[in-house]
Amino acid sequence: MSGQDVMSDAGAAGGLRAAEARAFLDAAGWTGATIAAMAGDASARRYARVCAGGRRAVLMDAPPDAAGPLAPFLAMTGYLRARGFSAPEILAADEARGFLLLEDLGEGLFARICARHPEREGALYAAAAELLAELHALPPPERIGDWALRPYDEPALWAEAQLIARWWLPAATGAEASPALEDELRGLLAEALGALCAAREAVVLRDYHAENLIWLPGRSGVARVGLLDYQDALAGAAAYDLVSLLEDARRDTSAELRAATLARYARARGVAADELRARCARLGAQRNIKIMGIFARLWLRDGKPQYLAMLPRVHAHLRRDLEQPGLERLRAFVERRVPPPTPGVLARVRAARA
Repeated sequence: MSGQDVMSDAGAAGGLRAAEARAFLDAAGWTGATIAAMAGDASARRYARVCAGGRRAVLMDAPPDAAGPLAPFLAMTGYLRARGFSAPEILAADEARGFLLLEDLGEGLFARICARHPEREGALYAAAAELLAELHALPPPERIGDWALRPYDEPALWAEAQLIARWWLPAATGAEASPALEDELRGLLAEALGALCAAREAVVLRDYHAENLIWLPGRSGVARVGLLDYQDALAGAAAYDLVSLLEDARRDTSAELRAATLARYARARGVAADELRARCARLGAQRNIKIMGIFARLWLRDGKPQYLAMLPRVHAHLRRDLEQPGLERLRAFVERRVPPPTPGVLARVRAARA
C-alpha cells in the first residue's frame, strides 16, 4: 500500500471485490461498516478504509490469482511486531479468498508530512534510518514460521534488472533487446555488485520509502515509524533499504538530506560512511535499472501512466549512482544502450502501448 488517501465512498470503487469484501467484514464482526476505497500501489492489491461504531480499520483485498498468497505478509507482520516494530495488527484474515482486516495506522504518511511541513523532513528521515539500523542488526532467519525467507542473490537481482531490457528498451528504442545485450548487462551488473550478490546479512523490506512509512508520535523509539508494504521481503544486503529511502522514485530528496540520513544510519550501525555510500551506489544502480523496467511495464502492460512521470527522477538517481568509482563499465553501457527518459523518448513509450 502506497499511502492512505480515500478515493471514494463506494465499496466497489478502486477495483474492490465488493460483495466478497462485505461478506468478509460481516464474518469479522464489522456488519454495516462503511467502505471507502483508498489509493493503491503498483500491485494487484486494493485497499479500503472501513468504519463501524467508532472503529476504523484498513481492508486489504488481494485476489490470490493476481496478488499471490497472503502468507508472506502475515509472516512478516508477525516477525516485525514481535520485535517491536509498528507493522499493523492483523484484526481478521481470510487467506483462501485473499482478504485481511488491518489496524489503521492513520494519516501521517511521511511523504504527506514532508510536503506540508518540510522543516520536519530531517527528523522523520532520521527516525526511518534508526529503524533500519535496528532491523538490520538482527540476523535474518532462514524461515519465519512456515514461510521461507528467500535470498536476495544474483538470480533475484538479475530477474529484477532484466525488466529494463524486456520493457523499457523495446518501448524506448522500437526494437527488442537482443540476448547478447541482456547477457552483457547481466555480466556488468554482477561485476558492479560483486560480493553484495551473496550477502545475506539482513531482512530487506525492499519498498522502504516515504509513501510506505507512517509517523506515530504517540509511540516511542522505532515504534514511532509505522510500516506498510513489506510482503516482498528477502534476505540480502542491508544497504538496499537505505537506498530505497534515499533514492525515492516518488519524491525529491536533497543531497543534504541524503548525506545526513546516511550518516545517521552509519553511526547507528557502527559502519564506515564511505563504505556504506559505495554499497548504496552499487545497489542503487541495480534498483534504478529495475525501476525503469517496472515503471515501463506498469504503463505498457497495466495501463498506469502516472509512473512514466517519475522516470526522469529515477534516471537521475541512476546517473548519480553510476558516478561511483568501479562502475565505469556499467556506466558506459547505460550511456550507450539505455535511452534516457527525455520528452521525446517518453512520447515514444506512451505511443508504444497503442
